[in-house]
Amino acid sequence: MIRARPIAVESPEDLRLAFRRMGLLTAAHEKLLAKLPHVQLLLTGLTEDAARFLQSRSEATTNYPAWIPGDAQARPGTGLLSGRREQLERLVAAARARAAALPELASALERALEADRPPAALELGGRTFAWGSRTYVMGVVNVTPDSFSDGGRFFDPEAAIAHGVALAEAGADLLDVGGESTRPGAQAVGAEEEVARVLPVIQGLRARTSVPLSVDTTKAAVAREALKAGAHLINDITGFRSDPELPRVVAEAGAACCLMHIQGTPATMQQAPRYDDLVDEVLAFLEAAVARAVAAGVPRGRILLDPGIGFGKTFDHNLFLLRRLGELRVLGLPLLVGTSRKAFLGKLTGGKPAAERLAATLGSVATVAALGGADVVRVHDVAEARDALTVVDAIRQGMEGGLLYSR
Repeated sequence: MIRARPIAVESPEDLRLAFRRMGLLTAAHEKLLAKLPHVQLLLTGLTEDAARFLQSRSEATTNYPAWIPGDAQARPGTGLLSGRREQLERLVAAARARAAALPELASALERALEADRPPAALELGGRTFAWGSRTYVMGVVNVTPDSFSDGGRFFDPEAAIAHGVALAEAGADLLDVGGESTRPGAQAVGAEEEVARVLPVIQGLRARTSVPLSVDTTKAAVAREALKAGAHLINDITGFRSDPELPRVVAEAGAACCLMHIQGTPATMQQAPRYDDLVDEVLAFLEAAVARAVAAGVPRGRILLDPGIGFGKTFDHNLFLLRRLGELRVLGLPLLVGTSRKAFLGKLTGGKPAAERLAATLGSVATVAALGGADVVRVHDVAEARDALTVVDAIRQGMEGGLLYSR
């Protein structure tokens, strides 16, 4: 499959500020944005026909972006497009108008060009999630005896409910209730046991808070009962791969879902995970997950995606994926990122245990928010994360540069 991944895109907002300082009319901004930003797109999965097309357009005229092919022997089907937005848009039109059209190439390029635009807003539990306006916070409510992060502190339903209410009062935008541990090496829990764990908590939270509720499960039987009890979103760490009935349950309930990437299972995922191209393989996995959801009737606009930090990834894989989150934007869907208290943060900070990883967690969520890589962060410490994100989002949106920047 052809994929185009944005490697560098200058910030349109920073250019708009420059246009303001120059005194240019707002009507001129969009026209200039098409001419000025320099865009680099890494292409993979190219057919020979698509590669020849890109080479011919690049050589024929400066109306199209420059094309740098990869090594045909060592890295077939790869290359880099570099140019202005208007050149790339012209290339898309040429690919579609060609006698033997190249729709896959055109679609891949279009997705890459739209990667800097926020997805459409999501209505969830009576609340509107306006993606791109700020970074939202999902609070974790573990109803398990063996969670890596809290060691079963909230296994009792009343304790879990009280914890969830406290997280909501601290500013959580969503609460994620889980009745099965997904830590490395964790063993599966039966559906009946999982329902018994999460159902009282969902019911208690629905009675005491209006915050939308997510349920972290891979099982259709659990999701069905949870959605009946008032949950709004199903968070499946396997990307709808474990239970073929789960997508249909979500669709029939009109619920939303978050689909995560994982290599292996919680029991096996950290046994020497490897990738040839980490980002490309995560993209392929998530594309397939979205296809499963849409085929079952889940509207695309009700899907979130999670790159699965710590799920079938080494220490270095996690860092690389966090650095390149922007490339996942080509999927056009909101991204949920969970780094809270995870082992790679402990390793970075000298072996600190989960309970001592707050500062490292805040550093990670602030970074992914500042890079524009996350729409939602899943955390255990909501109040602290909310404060950090408030600062980051405010800095990203700072537009007051003095009188000469206003019109």
